[in-house]
Amino acid sequence: MAAILMLFMIDAMGIGLMMPVMPSLIQEVTGEDISRAALWGGMLTTSFAVMQFLCAPTIGALSDVFGRRVVLIVSLLVMAVDYLVMAVAGSIWLLLVLRLISGVTSANFAVGSAFIADISPPEKRAANFGLMGAGFGIGFVIGPIIGGLLSVYGTRAPFYAAAALTAINILFIYFVLPETVKKRSFKLPKWAKINPLSTFSVVVKHRQLRLILTIILLNEISFIVYPAVWSFFTIERFDWTPSQVGMSLALFGLCMAFVQAVVIRIYLKHLGEVKTVVVGLSMNIVVFSAMTFLETGWIALALIPISAMGAVILPPLKAIMSKQTPEDAQGALLGVVASTSSVGAIIGPLIATY
Repeated sequence: MAAILMLFMIDAMGIGLMMPVMPSLIQEVTGEDISRAALWGGMLTTSFAVMQFLCAPTIGALSDVFGRRVVLIVSLLVMAVDYLVMAVAGSIWLLLVLRLISGVTSANFAVGSAFIADISPPEKRAANFGLMGAGFGIGFVIGPIIGGLLSVYGTRAPFYAAAALTAINILFIYFVLPETVKKRSFKLPKWAKINPLSTFSVVVKHRQLRLILTIILLNEISFIVYPAVWSFFTIERFDWTPSQVGMSLALFGLCMAFVQAVVIRIYLKHLGEVKTVVVGLSMNIVVFSAMTFLETGWIALALIPISAMGAVILPPLKAIMSKQTPEDAQGALLGVVASTSSVGAIIGPLIATY
Protein backbone atom coordinates (compact mmCIF):
# COMPACT_ATOMS: atom_id res chain seq x y z
CA MET A 1 0.00 0.00 0.00
CA ALA A 2 2.84 2.41 0.83
CA ALA A 3 4.40 1.74 -2.57
CA ILE A 4 1.26 2.39 -4.61
CA LEU A 5 0.42 5.51 -2.58
CA MET A 6 3.89 6.88 -3.33
CA LEU A 7 3.24 6.22 -7.02
CA PHE A 8 0.00 8.22 -6.96
CA MET A 9 1.65 11.04 -5.02
CA ILE A 10 4.50 11.44 -7.54
CA ASP A 11 2.07 11.15 -10.46
CA ALA A 12 -0.10 13.91 -9.00
CA MET A 13 2.94 16.12 -8.48
CA GLY A 14 3.70 15.89 -12.20
CA ILE A 15 0.14 16.88 -13.12
CA GLY A 16 -0.04 19.66 -10.52
CA LEU A 17 3.23 21.21 -11.66
CA MET A 18 1.68 22.25 -14.97
CA MET A 19 -1.60 23.77 -13.81
CA PRO A 20 -0.39 27.21 -12.58
CA VAL A 21 1.40 27.94 -15.89
CA MET A 22 -1.11 26.54 -18.37
CA PRO A 23 -3.02 29.83 -18.88
CA SER A 24 0.25 31.68 -19.56
CA LEU A 25 1.55 28.90 -21.84
CA ILE A 26 -1.63 28.86 -23.92
CA GLN A 27 -1.56 32.64 -24.24
CA GLU A 28 2.11 32.41 -25.23
CA VAL A 29 1.59 29.95 -28.09
CA THR A 30 -1.72 31.39 -29.35
CA GLY A 31 -1.34 35.13 -28.71
CA GLU A 32 -4.95 35.18 -27.44
CA ASP A 33 -6.40 36.90 -24.35
CA ILE A 34 -7.32 35.01 -21.15
CA SER A 35 -10.92 34.38 -22.28
CA ARG A 36 -9.89 32.72 -25.55
CA ALA A 37 -7.09 30.90 -23.75
CA ALA A 38 -9.71 29.41 -21.40
CA LEU A 39 -11.59 27.98 -24.39
CA TRP A 40 -8.38 26.38 -25.64
CA GLY A 41 -7.80 25.09 -22.12
CA GLY A 42 -11.21 23.43 -22.22
CA MET A 43 -10.35 21.77 -25.53
CA LEU A 44 -7.03 20.48 -24.17
CA THR A 45 -8.72 19.08 -21.07
CA THR A 46 -11.45 17.45 -23.14
CA SER A 47 -8.98 15.86 -25.57
CA PHE A 48 -7.12 14.44 -22.58
CA ALA A 49 -10.35 13.00 -21.20
CA VAL A 50 -11.41 11.49 -24.55
CA MET A 51 -8.26 9.38 -24.64
CA GLN A 52 -8.70 8.37 -21.01
CA PHE A 53 -12.22 7.21 -21.83
CA LEU A 54 -11.06 5.17 -24.80
CA CYS A 55 -7.99 3.67 -23.16
CA ALA A 56 -8.75 3.13 -19.46
CA PRO A 57 -10.66 -0.16 -19.95
CA THR A 58 -7.99 -1.35 -22.38
CA ILE A 59 -5.12 -0.55 -20.03
CA GLY A 60 -7.00 -2.01 -17.06
CA ALA A 61 -7.72 -5.23 -18.95
CA LEU A 62 -4.12 -5.47 -20.21
CA SER A 63 -2.91 -5.21 -16.62
CA ASP A 64 -5.14 -8.19 -15.73
CA VAL A 65 -3.23 -10.18 -18.38
CA PHE A 66 0.36 -8.90 -18.34
CA GLY A 67 0.53 -7.68 -14.75
CA ARG A 68 0.29 -4.27 -13.14
CA ARG A 69 4.00 -3.42 -13.10
CA VAL A 70 4.80 -3.71 -16.79
CA VAL A 71 1.73 -1.70 -17.84
CA LEU A 72 2.57 1.06 -15.37
CA ILE A 73 6.21 1.25 -16.45
CA VAL A 74 5.45 1.42 -20.19
CA SER A 75 2.76 4.09 -19.74
CA LEU A 76 5.04 6.22 -17.56
CA LEU A 77 7.91 5.98 -20.07
CA VAL A 78 5.65 7.46 -22.74
CA MET A 79 4.41 10.08 -20.26
CA ALA A 80 7.97 11.25 -19.48
CA VAL A 81 8.73 11.74 -23.18
CA ASP A 82 5.41 13.57 -23.60
CA TYR A 83 6.34 16.07 -20.87
CA LEU A 84 9.73 16.73 -22.48
CA VAL A 85 8.18 17.46 -25.88
CA MET A 86 5.55 19.66 -24.23
CA ALA A 87 8.40 21.71 -22.72
CA VAL A 88 9.50 22.80 -26.20
CA ALA A 89 6.13 22.84 -28.02
CA GLY A 90 5.64 26.01 -30.03
CA SER A 91 2.06 25.67 -31.28
CA ILE A 92 -1.34 24.99 -29.78
CA TRP A 93 -1.87 22.11 -32.22
CA LEU A 94 1.22 20.30 -30.98
CA LEU A 95 0.02 20.85 -27.41
CA LEU A 96 -3.30 19.30 -28.45
CA VAL A 97 -1.57 16.19 -29.84
CA LEU A 98 0.55 15.91 -26.70
CA ARG A 99 -2.51 16.13 -24.47
CA LEU A 100 -4.07 13.29 -26.46
CA ILE A 101 -0.99 11.19 -25.70
CA SER A 102 -1.11 12.27 -22.05
CA GLY A 103 -4.70 11.04 -21.87
CA VAL A 104 -3.60 7.59 -23.00
CA THR A 105 -0.79 7.33 -20.47
CA SER A 106 -2.82 8.78 -17.59
CA ALA A 107 -5.37 6.00 -18.03
CA ASN A 108 -2.95 4.00 -15.87
CA PHE A 109 -4.91 5.22 -12.84
CA ALA A 110 -7.19 2.25 -13.53
CA VAL A 111 -4.17 0.00 -13.00
CA GLY A 112 -3.34 1.65 -9.69
CA SER A 113 -6.95 1.20 -8.54
CA ALA A 114 -6.83 -2.46 -9.56
CA PHE A 115 -3.58 -2.86 -7.58
CA ILE A 116 -5.34 -1.58 -4.46
CA ALA A 117 -8.29 -3.93 -5.10
CA ASP A 118 -5.78 -6.81 -5.40
CA ILE A 119 -4.24 -6.24 -1.98
CA SER A 120 -7.33 -5.10 -0.03
CA PRO A 121 -9.96 -7.33 1.60
CA PRO A 122 -13.51 -6.35 0.51
CA GLU A 123 -14.40 -4.67 3.81
CA LYS A 124 -11.37 -2.33 3.58
CA ARG A 125 -11.54 -1.37 -0.08
CA ALA A 126 -13.53 1.85 0.38
CA ALA A 127 -11.08 3.16 2.99
CA ASN A 128 -8.07 2.10 0.91
CA PHE A 129 -9.48 3.74 -2.21
CA GLY A 130 -9.73 6.82 -0.01
CA LEU A 131 -6.02 6.47 0.82
CA MET A 132 -5.34 6.38 -2.92
CA GLY A 133 -7.06 9.73 -3.23
CA ALA A 134 -5.10 10.99 -0.23
CA GLY A 135 -1.84 10.06 -1.93
CA PHE A 136 -2.99 11.95 -5.01
CA GLY A 137 -4.00 14.88 -2.81
CA ILE A 138 -0.58 15.10 -1.13
CA GLY A 139 1.08 15.14 -4.55
CA PHE A 140 -1.36 17.83 -5.58
CA VAL A 141 -0.25 19.90 -2.58
CA ILE A 142 3.41 19.73 -3.55
CA GLY A 143 3.05 19.91 -7.35
CA PRO A 144 1.26 23.27 -7.75
CA ILE A 145 3.57 24.91 -5.19
CA ILE A 146 6.65 23.79 -7.13
CA GLY A 147 4.98 24.70 -10.42
CA GLY A 148 4.16 28.18 -9.16
CA LEU A 149 7.71 28.69 -7.89
CA LEU A 150 9.24 27.38 -11.13
CA SER A 151 7.05 29.75 -13.16
CA VAL A 152 9.55 32.54 -12.45
CA TYR A 153 11.95 30.63 -14.74
CA GLY A 154 9.42 30.58 -17.57
CA THR A 155 6.34 28.65 -18.61
CA ARG A 156 8.38 25.61 -19.70
CA ALA A 157 10.31 24.88 -16.50
CA PRO A 158 7.49 22.94 -14.78
CA PHE A 159 7.30 20.50 -17.70
CA TYR A 160 10.95 19.54 -17.34
CA ALA A 161 10.34 18.99 -13.63
CA ALA A 162 7.27 16.84 -14.41
CA ALA A 163 9.37 14.67 -16.74
CA ALA A 164 11.98 14.21 -14.00
CA LEU A 165 9.31 13.19 -11.47
CA THR A 166 7.87 10.67 -13.90
CA ALA A 167 11.34 9.16 -14.37
CA ILE A 168 11.62 8.83 -10.58
CA ASN A 169 8.25 7.08 -10.56
CA ILE A 170 9.47 4.54 -13.13
CA LEU A 171 12.50 3.71 -11.00
CA PHE A 172 10.31 3.48 -7.92
CA ILE A 173 7.95 0.99 -9.57
CA TYR A 174 10.81 -1.10 -10.98
CA PHE A 175 12.68 -1.46 -7.70
CA VAL A 176 9.92 -1.28 -5.05
CA LEU A 177 6.44 -2.13 -6.34
CA PRO A 178 5.60 -5.86 -6.22
CA GLU A 179 3.48 -7.64 -8.82
CA THR A 180 0.00 -8.56 -7.57
CA VAL A 181 -1.28 -10.47 -10.61
CA LYS A 182 -0.02 -14.00 -9.99
CA LYS A 183 -1.55 -15.79 -12.99
CA ARG A 184 -0.44 -14.02 -16.15
CA SER A 185 -1.14 -15.49 -19.58
CA PHE A 186 0.97 -12.96 -21.57
CA LYS A 187 -1.57 -13.32 -24.38
CA LEU A 188 -3.48 -10.38 -25.73
CA PRO A 189 -7.03 -10.34 -24.35
CA LYS A 190 -9.93 -10.65 -26.73
CA TRP A 191 -11.19 -7.46 -28.32
CA ALA A 192 -14.37 -7.67 -26.26
CA LYS A 193 -12.34 -7.26 -23.05
CA ILE A 194 -10.35 -4.22 -24.13
CA ASN A 195 -12.97 -2.46 -26.25
CA PRO A 196 -14.38 0.27 -23.95
CA LEU A 197 -17.88 0.02 -25.40
CA SER A 198 -18.13 -3.76 -25.03
CA THR A 199 -16.65 -3.56 -21.53
CA PHE A 200 -19.28 -0.99 -20.64
CA SER A 201 -22.01 -3.23 -22.03
CA VAL A 202 -21.04 -6.03 -19.64
CA VAL A 203 -21.03 -3.78 -16.58
CA VAL A 204 -24.27 -1.91 -17.30
CA LYS A 205 -26.24 -5.15 -17.46
CA HIS A 206 -26.26 -5.01 -13.66
CA ARG A 207 -28.82 -2.45 -12.49
CA GLN A 208 -26.96 -1.30 -9.37
CA LEU A 209 -23.67 -0.91 -11.22
CA ARG A 210 -25.49 1.07 -13.91
CA LEU A 211 -26.93 3.44 -11.30
CA ILE A 212 -23.52 3.92 -9.64
CA LEU A 213 -21.88 4.72 -12.97
CA THR A 214 -24.57 7.36 -13.56
CA ILE A 215 -23.78 8.97 -10.20
CA ILE A 216 -20.06 8.92 -11.00
CA LEU A 217 -20.70 10.53 -14.40
CA LEU A 218 -22.84 13.38 -13.06
CA ASN A 219 -20.44 14.02 -10.19
CA GLU A 220 -17.46 14.17 -12.55
CA ILE A 221 -19.19 16.64 -14.89
CA SER A 222 -19.63 19.03 -11.96
CA PHE A 223 -16.34 18.44 -10.13
CA ILE A 224 -14.24 18.90 -13.29
CA VAL A 225 -14.94 22.62 -13.02
CA TYR A 226 -11.91 22.90 -10.69
CA PRO A 227 -9.16 21.66 -13.01
CA ALA A 228 -10.93 23.07 -16.08
CA VAL A 229 -11.40 26.71 -15.08
CA TRP A 230 -9.84 27.39 -11.67
CA SER A 231 -6.55 28.78 -13.03
CA PHE A 232 -8.38 30.99 -15.53
CA PHE A 233 -11.19 31.96 -13.14
CA THR A 234 -8.91 33.10 -10.31
CA ILE A 235 -6.63 35.08 -12.65
CA GLU A 236 -9.60 36.89 -14.20
CA ARG A 237 -11.79 37.32 -11.10
CA PHE A 238 -9.19 37.91 -8.37
CA ASP A 239 -6.13 38.96 -10.44
CA TRP A 240 -4.03 36.14 -8.92
CA THR A 241 -0.50 35.37 -10.11
CA PRO A 242 0.59 31.82 -11.13
CA SER A 243 2.23 31.45 -7.70
CA GLN A 244 -1.04 32.34 -5.95
CA VAL A 245 -2.93 29.91 -8.17
CA GLY A 246 -0.41 27.23 -7.26
CA MET A 247 -0.81 27.91 -3.54
CA SER A 248 -4.60 27.72 -3.77
CA LEU A 249 -4.39 24.40 -5.63
CA ALA A 250 -1.95 23.16 -2.99
CA LEU A 251 -4.42 24.07 -0.25
CA PHE A 252 -7.14 22.19 -2.11
CA GLY A 253 -4.89 19.14 -2.44
CA LEU A 254 -3.96 19.27 1.25
CA CYS A 255 -7.62 19.38 2.26
CA MET A 256 -8.47 16.54 -0.13
CA ALA A 257 -5.66 14.43 1.30
CA PHE A 258 -6.91 14.98 4.85
CA VAL A 259 -10.50 14.20 3.86
CA GLN A 260 -9.58 10.96 2.06
CA ALA A 261 -7.07 9.77 4.66
CA VAL A 262 -8.95 10.70 7.85
CA VAL A 263 -12.46 12.10 7.41
CA ILE A 264 -13.74 9.41 5.04
CA ARG A 265 -12.90 6.66 7.55
CA ILE A 266 -14.96 8.40 10.22
CA TYR A 267 -17.86 8.85 7.80
CA LEU A 268 -17.72 5.23 6.64
CA LYS A 269 -17.66 3.97 10.22
CA HIS A 270 -20.66 6.00 11.38
CA LEU A 271 -22.68 6.53 8.18
CA GLY A 272 -21.82 3.66 5.88
CA GLU A 273 -20.96 3.89 2.21
CA VAL A 274 -24.22 5.22 0.77
CA LYS A 275 -24.78 8.03 3.31
CA THR A 276 -21.14 9.08 2.96
CA VAL A 277 -21.79 9.66 -0.76
CA VAL A 278 -24.90 11.72 0.05
CA VAL A 279 -22.93 13.95 2.45
CA GLY A 280 -20.24 14.57 -0.16
CA LEU A 281 -22.76 15.48 -2.84
CA SER A 282 -24.55 17.84 -0.43
CA MET A 283 -21.28 19.65 0.33
CA ASN A 284 -20.68 20.11 -3.38
CA ILE A 285 -24.08 21.74 -3.83
CA VAL A 286 -23.29 24.28 -1.11
CA VAL A 287 -19.80 25.15 -2.38
CA PHE A 288 -20.62 25.35 -6.10
CA SER A 289 -23.57 27.62 -5.35
CA ALA A 290 -21.42 29.93 -3.20
CA MET A 291 -18.58 30.10 -5.76
CA THR A 292 -21.00 31.48 -8.33
CA PHE A 293 -21.31 34.80 -6.47
CA LEU A 294 -17.76 35.29 -5.18
CA GLU A 295 -15.96 38.58 -5.76
CA THR A 296 -13.27 38.25 -3.07
CA GLY A 297 -10.31 35.86 -3.25
CA TRP A 298 -9.99 35.18 0.48
CA ILE A 299 -13.56 33.86 0.63
CA ALA A 300 -12.70 31.44 -2.18
CA LEU A 301 -9.75 30.22 -0.11
CA ALA A 302 -11.98 29.87 2.96
CA LEU A 303 -14.39 27.65 1.00
CA ILE A 304 -11.67 25.26 -0.18
CA PRO A 305 -11.79 22.98 2.92
CA ILE A 306 -15.54 22.56 2.43
CA SER A 307 -15.14 21.94 -1.30
CA ALA A 308 -12.66 19.16 -0.52
CA MET A 309 -15.46 17.22 1.19
CA GLY A 310 -16.57 16.17 -2.30
CA ALA A 311 -13.56 13.83 -2.24
CA VAL A 312 -15.53 11.34 -0.10
CA ILE A 313 -17.85 10.49 -2.99
CA LEU A 314 -15.86 8.24 -5.32
CA PRO A 315 -14.08 5.76 -2.95
CA PRO A 316 -17.26 4.22 -1.47
CA LEU A 317 -18.87 4.00 -4.92
CA LYS A 318 -15.82 2.16 -6.27
CA ALA A 319 -15.85 -0.15 -3.25
CA ILE A 320 -19.51 -1.07 -3.75
CA MET A 321 -18.85 -1.94 -7.39
CA SER A 322 -15.63 -3.80 -6.63
CA LYS A 323 -17.38 -6.09 -4.14
CA GLN A 324 -19.81 -7.19 -6.86
CA THR A 325 -17.09 -8.00 -9.41
CA PRO A 326 -14.94 -11.17 -9.70
CA GLU A 327 -11.32 -10.86 -8.60
CA ASP A 328 -9.99 -11.55 -12.10
CA ALA A 329 -11.96 -8.62 -13.55
CA GLN A 330 -11.02 -5.84 -11.13
CA GLY A 331 -8.77 -4.14 -13.67
CA ALA A 332 -11.49 -4.14 -16.32
CA LEU A 333 -14.13 -2.87 -13.87
CA LEU A 334 -11.99 -0.04 -12.55
CA GLY A 335 -11.09 0.79 -16.14
CA VAL A 336 -14.82 1.25 -16.78
CA VAL A 337 -15.04 3.50 -13.71
CA ALA A 338 -12.10 5.55 -15.00
CA SER A 339 -13.72 5.77 -18.44
CA THR A 340 -17.00 6.93 -16.91
CA SER A 341 -15.13 9.69 -15.11
CA SER A 342 -13.49 10.53 -18.42
CA VAL A 343 -16.87 10.96 -20.12
CA GLY A 344 -17.65 13.58 -17.48
CA ALA A 345 -14.26 15.13 -18.08
CA ILE A 346 -15.09 15.30 -21.80
CA ILE A 347 -18.38 17.10 -21.26
CA GLY A 348 -17.57 19.23 -18.20
CA PRO A 349 -14.64 21.34 -19.48
CA LEU A 350 -16.40 22.32 -22.69
CA ILE A 351 -19.38 23.59 -20.70
CA ALA A 352 -17.36 25.19 -17.89
CA THR A 353 -14.82 27.04 -20.05
CA TYR A 354 -17.46 28.25 -22.49
